[in-house]
Amino acid sequence: MNAAKQLPHARAWLVLLSVLSMLIPGSISPLFAADDEGEILYWVAPMDPNYRRDRPGKSPMGMDLVPVYADQPGNEGIVTIDPALVQNLGVRTAVAEVGKLWRRIDTVGYIAPDERQISHVHLRTEGWIEKLNVKSRGERVKKGDVLFELYSRELLNAQEEYVQTLGGSNDFLKQASRERLEALGMSEGQIEELRRSGKANRRVRVLASQDGFVEALNVREGMFVKPATEVLTLSDLASVWVLVDVYAQQSAWVAAGQPAELRIAYWPGRVWEGRVEFVYPNLDPKTRTLRVRIPLDNPDEQLKPGMYADVRIFAGPKDDVLSIPREALIKSTDEQRVIMALGDGKFSTREVVAGMESGEWVEIISGLEEGERVVTSGQFLIDSEANLRSAFKAMDNHNH
Repeated sequence: MNAAKQLPHARAWLVLLSVLSMLIPGSISPLFAADDEGEILYWVAPMDPNYRRDRPGKSPMGMDLVPVYADQPGNEGIVTIDPALVQNLGVRTAVAEVGKLWRRIDTVGYIAPDERQISHVHLRTEGWIEKLNVKSRGERVKKGDVLFELYSRELLNAQEEYVQTLGGSNDFLKQASRERLEALGMSEGQIEELRRSGKANRRVRVLASQDGFVEALNVREGMFVKPATEVLTLSDLASVWVLVDVYAQQSAWVAAGQPAELRIAYWPGRVWEGRVEFVYPNLDPKTRTLRVRIPLDNPDEQLKPGMYADVRIFAGPKDDVLSIPREALIKSTDEQRVIMALGDGKFSTREVVAGMESGEWVEIISGLEEGERVVTSGQFLIDSEANLRSAFKAMDNHNH
């Protein structure tokens, strides 16, 4: 990282420290120090490193000047904090550990109807809807309920033909006429009723094929309809799908059968449990995510299509992984690093290569060893100081 990139972030922290030192005299004076034997080269303004003085003082903006130390042999890049201030700053550390790391996928999904519980109502002949029992979307129906009554000249002729064959002895014609009624959409019960009565019905009742509610209603009473007309759509919410998007880098983790947990903001504290049923084969070209389907029973119909859910998929463990808390990792555009806790108030920056993230933990592929201690709180402040020192040194070498 070059000096130009390091300075702005570091200056922000130094401005904060300078303001605190003015508000509470002596509380942070100075916060960071070199080793006890460190030599102060000069003093600079926090907001303008070109403003140098040979002794402590104030900058043109009224801020305390910051000392720049000479690096001692073997201590390059080490920042020392007064141990008494480490606790006051809330600096916390954690140990890099080797163990099992679960491939946990935290993502977002949304509730959708179970497509296997959706049915569309089309006619197999043309005609007029003379009586419509379903008046609006959202109405609930039961299997076998009469949705509407249809007048169709073709269907009426087919009934009359079947009735005529019943009086004859030609079983072939009887069977052919019956099959024609079935092909035009009459149910077995309706045909049997016609056989018993021996009288054709001018209007034929169209029945619901399943329980559910009316999701779409595209006709009104009296309309002329054809086989291409989608009259209405029925959907049953006794079971629903949760459609989840998984990032491309996690797509290799997920597989059918893996357990999942779902939480919805409408019901704080309630957790639904399910399993991945299907992983779609293609990535979405726009979002670069992989879609996953999780079915859920929904007997009380509390889960409504369109609701969003926080989803956690447990995609299996990875053994012998070196990991640290995710908050310890500092990411920038061109590198990843951590702040090492060296003991006795000494800290240093180290570049690492991170792997997969799982919840609050992140895998470290290289750069750390088991048992080394990293900073998990206050690391950005220490990192800024280390970067500022490197920047000052680079500028000083350039000026000389």
